[in-house]
Amino acid sequence: MERETVKRNVQSFPIANFTKIKEQLLYWANQFDSCSFLDNNYYPSAQSEVECRVGVSAFKFFSPTDHHQQQLKKFLETTNDWLFGHISYEYKDVLYHTMDAKILVPNTSFEIIRFFQPEIVVLLYLEKIEIQTIHSDTTLVFNEINNYFVPHNSFDELNVSIVPKISREEYLNSIRQIQKHIVRGDCYEINFCQEFVSTQSIINPLAFFQRLNQLSPNPFACYYKIDNNYLLCASPERYLKKEGNQLISQPIKGTFKRNISNLDVDETLKKQLLESEKERAENVMIVDLVRNDLSKICKESTVEVSELFGIYSFPNVHQMISTIVGIIDDNIDFSKILEATFPMGSMTGAPKKRVMELIDQFEVGTRGLYSGTVGYISPEKDFDFNVVIRSILYNETNKELSYQVGSGITHYSNPESEYEECLLKAASIREVLKNK
Repeated sequence: MERETVKRNVQSFPIANFTKIKEQLLYWANQFDSCSFLDNNYYPSAQSEVECRVGVSAFKFFSPTDHHQQQLKKFLETTNDWLFGHISYEYKDVLYHTMDAKILVPNTSFEIIRFFQPEIVVLLYLEKIEIQTIHSDTTLVFNEINNYFVPHNSFDELNVSIVPKISREEYLNSIRQIQKHIVRGDCYEINFCQEFVSTQSIINPLAFFQRLNQLSPNPFACYYKIDNNYLLCASPERYLKKEGNQLISQPIKGTFKRNISNLDVDETLKKQLLESEKERAENVMIVDLVRNDLSKICKESTVEVSELFGIYSFPNVHQMISTIVGIIDDNIDFSKILEATFPMGSMTGAPKKRVMELIDQFEVGTRGLYSGTVGYISPEKDFDFNVVIRSILYNETNKELSYQVGSGITHYSNPESEYEECLLKAASIREVLKNK
């Protein structure tokens, strides 16, 4: 099969003011109909050497309506270039052959799967900016970014009224019903989510993303725009990264509120999270699920847990994160990796197939892009994708805004505590929307 060869003009430029040019880069990217601004937010990591990856000005799209896996495989085999895009949660219906007509149009207006090949790719490091173009002049692009005017944004004219799709009592009752399934042995753990919506909302997506990113700066944040659909994402979680022949998955299970005003208490909370039997049980179940997923595509005896029960601190919460790695063969392509690992275990539960059936039964509506993934694929076929959580979805055309939040339910879960955990995870979003 003939592979499309793309030659890019590549040039690096030194930068004097990193903070300023990062903001200019965001506003410059927003002028295009398609843009993906992936932000590491200064988190030190062995897996993240670039502060921002940005793709704009799509000249080629991939968004199939049928035979998704076959078309994806063919598209990647014939496209040897940068790709940015998303995969919605409902792609699981493709992988598990449970496609339903109502699922074809998720409630967020984002397609089931979409990738775009950008005319311009920008890699922002702490001391330099690298610009890769196909037709554009790299110096001209740099000058545009470096001189881009950033306006002052105001939240004074906010017009958002958020309501839950289900009541608190309905949520609590669903948890109790789910726990009956757990007692019967249908599953061990299930990630149950609820949605909050607003109609006729008028917002400035870019200003809202900046505010959300200021309140909750996380290592897998992104500002993602396809036409008039926006994802404003402050995710702390990696779904999957491929670097050479190594796959890296970092599921999050376990959340405790922080106490920034008292560092001693904050340290105690970290210790309590690490020692919590409930949180460790949830985490290890998902670790086992991920190990099982990776073992389907990785070389024998290469799947291992490089970190178990790691405690990481974010602006509002402490989280328990484990890291699982494995080595794949050269003939394992992206479509096969998706087939083995999507959707991510931290957003489903265990065993995966059964809990997805229960999720369809108990959740109201579809998840859409929430608990799906956004990321990039490099010309070398390396990639990095996040888990879409802690996010606002906005359709500028019909003025619909929504966010979803969930928690892992086990036999030991207290329904009221799980509801409060949902509100905790959504604290920054609620603050941005002034919905206290």
